[in-house]
Amino acid sequence: MRKVKIIENPSSGKNLVPYFQKRINLVINILIDRGYVIHKFQTKKKDDAYYETVKACNEKWDAIIVSGGDGTVNEVCTGIAKSIRKIPVGILAEGTVNDFATIMNLPKDPKEFCDMIDNWNTQKVDLGKVNDKCFMNVVASGFLSNVAHITPIEYKSIFGRVAYVAEGIKQFPKQVFKKMQVKITSEEYCSKEQEEIMLFLLSNTSSIGGFKNAIPTADATDGYLDCMIVKSLQSSQEFLDVFWKIISGKHTQSANVIHFKTKKVVVEIYNEEIFDIDVDGEYAGQFPATFEILPNAFEIFIK
Repeated sequence: MRKVKIIENPSSGKNLVPYFQKRINLVINILIDRGYVIHKFQTKKKDDAYYETVKACNEKWDAIIVSGGDGTVNEVCTGIAKSIRKIPVGILAEGTVNDFATIMNLPKDPKEFCDMIDNWNTQKVDLGKVNDKCFMNVVASGFLSNVAHITPIEYKSIFGRVAYVAEGIKQFPKQVFKKMQVKITSEEYCSKEQEEIMLFLLSNTSSIGGFKNAIPTADATDGYLDCMIVKSLQSSQEFLDVFWKIISGKHTQSANVIHFKTKKVVVEIYNEEIFDIDVDGEYAGQFPATFEILPNAFEIFIK
């Protein structure tokens, strides 16, 4: 008789709450009928999922099912990484974008999802770490990287991805030619003492912001993070060229984009202006920062 902790963020995909509530309840009912012991915990505020995950590991639950968006799953993976006892996690994606669940081809149908749990087929994947916080998909700073965490939650709940697009359009003229003065250091790349860039990004998977092939070489099982640096651009034509190539997965064809795989990278910043770090769509502090890979740190259920 296996014990499974359900951690649900009831605000994820709030515009479709009846559908999502029905789906998570169907999952619970199916698993109970199959003999599982279930306890559902609903988050109310930031970090609730993290603390409940640590508690579940300490209380010797057999697995966790997390029902929510990338931010909620991020809290769960951080809780797993910081716990001595590791347990597998089933991800029932319900947020606005859900890059990680999409690229891992995780089922959303309740029966298929429960069959996946029943089969108990798991895979270990890498996590990224920035200072004291883990990330499962992407960390970024610079041009439009803060859109996800500055978009009002009520807009995300009602309009979904459209809310991100609207906020991006609003922020575009403010950020399009902002420059970050940075020093980037890793074994694979070392910048000048001060280098002007527009965007710094590290990805654990190929999908970013719903674009499935944004960084085609990124793989959550290869033991590396893919680093993409967009140099400071001087014209609208350069901007259009670079970002069209990024969203079509052809960024390596641009002289204004630096791309390399790394296990660890340190970023220092010299601007007086503050640049936020975004981790899986959530605010995660400021620079200086150290980013590194945690190989095989997170075990997930797969089909």
